[in-house]
Amino acid sequence: MSSQHSTVTIHGRTYNLPTNPTVIVCVDGFDPEYLERGIAEGILPTMEGFVKQGFHQTAQCAMPSLTNPNNVSIITGVPTAIHGISGNFFLDRETGKEEMILDDKFLWGSTILEFMSKRGVRVAAITAKDKLRLILKHGLEGAICFSSQYAKDCTVAENGIDNVEEWVGRSTPSQYSGDLSIFVLDAGIRVLQEKRADLLYLTLSDFIQHKHAPGSKESNEFLSALDNRLGEMVKLGATVAVTGDHGMSDKAKADGTPMVLFLEDALEAKFGKTKGFARVICPITDPFVKHHGALGGFVRLYINDKSVDNQQILDFCKSLPQVEAALTGKEAAAKYEMPLEREGDFVVISKENAVIGTRKEEHDLSSLKGHRLRSHGGLSEQAIPLLKSIPTDRVVEPGKVWRNFDIFDLALNP
Repeated sequence: MSSQHSTVTIHGRTYNLPTNPTVIVCVDGFDPEYLERGIAEGILPTMEGFVKQGFHQTAQCAMPSLTNPNNVSIITGVPTAIHGISGNFFLDRETGKEEMILDDKFLWGSTILEFMSKRGVRVAAITAKDKLRLILKHGLEGAICFSSQYAKDCTVAENGIDNVEEWVGRSTPSQYSGDLSIFVLDAGIRVLQEKRADLLYLTLSDFIQHKHAPGSKESNEFLSALDNRLGEMVKLGATVAVTGDHGMSDKAKADGTPMVLFLEDALEAKFGKTKGFARVICPITDPFVKHHGALGGFVRLYINDKSVDNQQILDFCKSLPQVEAALTGKEAAAKYEMPLEREGDFVVISKENAVIGTRKEEHDLSSLKGHRLRSHGGLSEQAIPLLKSIPTDRVVEPGKVWRNFDIFDLALNP
C-alpha cells in the first residue's frame, strides 16, 4: 500500500493515496427517500451505522441528473463543464450526428482512477452497465475493469480478469434486474477477500429504482441485499463511501399513465411548423431504455428554422404546465456548470412529476405498462445521500453544499 503522505492532484483537487482498502459505491438512482425509508423500517443496519457513527450529508449531483455525467463527475471530482460528458446521448454540433456515449472519446482530461493507477495504486472499477466500462477504464493498465452485464465474456487482456462467473460463484445476471447491481457488489467483496485492489469504484444500475418506489417490497429486498454487502466490505477492513449519481421521482398521472410533454409536437403545433422545425435531444437515452422509455426531466432543444424569434420559443416553453425551467444553452451552461460546447440552443427542464420527450411517435412506452413511470434528469432529482463508514476529521464549514463528486475527497482525505 502507498505511503500515507503520497498524493495525486487532478483538476485542481488533491487526494491522498489509500492507506487501507477503500471502496467507493455509486448507487444508481439513490434518492434520499430510499435511505430514509429503509432506516425507518429497520432494513439498512449498515447504512444506519454510517449515518450515526460515520458521515452523512444530503448532497447534490451534477446537472443533468443522469448516469453518465455523474459517474464521470464522481471519478474526476468536478462538474461536467470540466470533463465534458454532459449526457448519455447528445448531438455533436461539429458532425451533426447524434451520439450515444459508450466510451471515453468525448472525455476531457483524465480521472482520479487513472492518476491513482499511475502512482501504483491497484484499482478495480466494476460497473453494472457496460456503457460506463470504457469511460471507467480510461488510462488504466492491468486494472480489473468489467461490467456485470457482460461478466461471462471477461478476458484478462480486456478486463484484467477472466472466469468471472466461476470467481463470483454465479451466472451473469439479466440486464433488466436488480441482481445486475448485487453482482457488482459481490465481485467487489471477492476483490477485497483476495486483496486484489487498494481502491475500488463500484457503480450500480437503477433498474429497481425506476420501477419500484421507496418502501415497496421489491425496493426493500434490493436495498437490504445492498446494505448486507456494504456490511461485508466493512468487516473485511475497507473504508466504504456511498453516494448516488442522481435521485428519482414519480412521473405518472393519478391514473398511472406517464405525465409526458412531447416537446417537438408542442412546438410544431404552436408555431404552425412541420417536422424538422425543432429537434429535441433526450440525454437520458441509453441502451437501457426499457427502464424509462428514454423519457427524463432534462432535454436539449435545437432550432433548425430561424424564422421564429428565440424569445417566443423560450416564453412558450416556460408557459407549458410540465416545465420548471427553460433557458438558452449559454444560460444553462453557466448556471448548471455544463460544457457550453456541447449545449443545445435551449435547455428545457421538467417539473418533478413530469418528463419531456421528442415526438409521441418516437417513444416506445409499451415496456412501461404495469408500473408507474419513475425517472430523473431534472433539478428535482439532484438530491442524493453522501455516506462514509467512518467519521471525517475535517472541520466542515456551516452551509457547505456537498456534491456527489466530493466522494473521493471524503473517502481518501481525513
